[in-house]
Amino acid sequence: MLQRPLELAQYTSVAFTTELLEHGMAGSIGTVGDALDNALCESTIGLFKTEAINDGGPVWADRRAVEWQVARWVHWYNHQRLHSSIGDIPPLEFEHAHRQAHTVTPTPEVA
Repeated sequence: MLQRPLELAQYTSVAFTTELLEHGMAGSIGTVGDALDNALCESTIGLFKTEAINDGGPVWADRRAVEWQVARWVHWYNHQRLHSSIGDIPPLEFEHAHRQAHTVTPTPEVA
């Protein structure tokens, strides 16, 4: 009979769950054994493979060249790629607008 390796433990924690709840957020974590907890990560990795690795581009000579390609893609993904799920703007622009909308400006004290 096959047994589950110890490495397949549940990747959640009380502290993480508490933090999500305090901010009114729900985690994308399913039950042990289903793929819901990996969906976002797998989707991003799939995009990376399609857009940066399997695009018929160069064959990299060494680890440094691969690291450069990864950094280049991540920068493009966050700063330039338009994401339809957030209004066809790059994530950095969306995050900036979100922070601006949710930042409370301190009121100066009246003497």
